[in-house]
Amino acid sequence: MKRFLTATLILPIALIGAHAAEGGATEADATGMVKKGLAFIKANGKDKGYAEITSKTGQFRQQDLYLVVYGLDGMVHAHGANEKMVGKNLIDLKDVDGKAFVRERVELAKAKPSFWQDYKFTNPETKKIEPKAMYCERLDETIVCGGIYK
Repeated sequence: MKRFLTATLILPIALIGAHAAEGGATEADATGMVKKGLAFIKANGKDKGYAEITSKTGQFRQQDLYLVVYGLDGMVHAHGANEKMVGKNLIDLKDVDGKAFVRERVELAKAKPSFWQDYKFTNPETKKIEPKAMYCERLDETIVCGGIYK
């Protein structure tokens, strides 16, 4: 019994340690961060919310996870990894495979209140193009999203 308990306690800790060493956020981290961002925007208003999401020292950055906010027209309202994207309309932006992922994200947001979307994007930590899964929730005429690299 003692050996079984030791194995069941050590294995999850070892897996957590390996994941943390990779520096990658999880699906649960992404959904939690999006929900936290939504609550912050609702409580503090769009201006303060978008500024906090875009801030390099804000509370909406964790390892390779950050939030972005798009309008349903493709306009970037907040971007946790690249403040230069704020104010740009990226509706026609495509990934390396030619997928118009912002357009697809907008279409998904118009059809569903929340969803996951897969595409490829540059990981801000590794600087490499990697498969990414983005969790998004609609808030009025915007989409609040946070993604993980696979």
